[in-house]
Amino acid sequence: MKAWQFSQVTGGLEKNLKLNINASLPPNANSLVADQVLVQVLSATLNPIDYKLAQIPVLGNLIIKKPASPGLDYSGRVIASGANSKKISEDLKPGQLVFGRLDAPTQFGTLAEYTVVPRAGCVPVAQGVSLDDAACIGTAALTAYQCIVPNIKSGDRVFINGGSGGVGSFGIQFAKVKGCYVVTSCSGVNVDLCKSLGADQVIDYKGKDVVAELKKMQKLDLVVDNVGTPSEMYWRAHDFTNAGTKYVQVGGGLSLGEIYNLLSRMMWPGFLGGGKRAFQFLGLANNYDQFKEIGEWMAQGKVKALVDEVYGMEDKGAVRAFERLKTGRAKGKIVVRIAEP
Repeated sequence: MKAWQFSQVTGGLEKNLKLNINASLPPNANSLVADQVLVQVLSATLNPIDYKLAQIPVLGNLIIKKPASPGLDYSGRVIASGANSKKISEDLKPGQLVFGRLDAPTQFGTLAEYTVVPRAGCVPVAQGVSLDDAACIGTAALTAYQCIVPNIKSGDRVFINGGSGGVGSFGIQFAKVKGCYVVTSCSGVNVDLCKSLGADQVIDYKGKDVVAELKKMQKLDLVVDNVGTPSEMYWRAHDFTNAGTKYVQVGGGLSLGEIYNLLSRMMWPGFLGGGKRAFQFLGLANNYDQFKEIGEWMAQGKVKALVDEVYGMEDKGAVRAFERLKTGRAKGKIVVRIAEP
C-alpha cells in the first residue's frame, strides 16, 4: 500500500516524511480480533498530537515503532471487521462508509491507504455528510464534545479560549446546539469567523487582555482552555466564574515548564494558594454514541466542519499539511485526501 512514513524526526517530523508506495499493511489486517475494523482510508485530518508526541526526545522513539505513519482521524470504507462484542448494537458491512479515530498514535496511522481501527472509533457516515467533513470530526470534535456537553445545561455561559482552531470551532457550535451563551477568544482576523460559528462575544487576544475582559462580563459557568495561555487565566478564574465552575484544559505544550504548570493546576489545592476552581485536564477516549450524535448534528445542519486546507496524497501533500499545521494559523481542520471514493 501507499503510506506516508517517517523513521526519524530530526529537524521536525514534516522534514522526514516520505511517501512509501510499497508499505506493509498493518500486521493484524488479515487476522482481525473482536472489535477491530480494517478500513480503506479515503480522507485523513491532522492534529498537533500527530507530531508533538513523535518529536518528544527519546520518549517519542520508544512509544512509536518505526517506520511509522502519523494520523489518528479518518473517513473511509470498511474492508473487513472482527467479531462485534455487542457493546455496540450496529454491525458494519464491507463497503460501508465510516469515520472516526484511532485510540492513540501508532505505527500504522491514517496517512496510509489502509489502517486498523477500533470499533468504538468507527461510525457510519450519515447521509449528506461529505467524506472530508466526516474526517474532520475525529479528535477535534470528540474533544470539544467531551469538554462541553457533559458540563453544561441550556442557558449556561461558556468561555472557549481559542475559538478558531479545530477544537474551538466545534466547541462554539456544540455549546450553541445545547442552548448556551458563548464567549470565545481569537486573533482579530478570526473574529468574524467565530461569530459566524455562533459565538455571542469574541475577544481579540492580540488587542485586549483576555482575563481583564472576562472580569467585566457576567460570570461564566464553564471554561474550556484550548490554548494554555495567558498563564494566569486559571489562577484568576474565580474572578470571572461562578462557584462550582469547572476549568477544562485541552492539550498543551510538552516543555518542562508547561508540564510543571499543568501539574501545578492539577495538584496544588486552593486552600494552599492554588486555583479556586475545579480543574480537569481532558483525557480523550473514543465513544461510539458521542461520535454518532456529532455525525447526526452535522447531517442535520446544526454543526459544520471548518476546513482550512485540503491536500492530496501525492505532491508532498502530507508534508505541506504538517507545515501548515505547525504555523498555528490554521482555521479549522487540515485534510489530506488519501484516495478517491
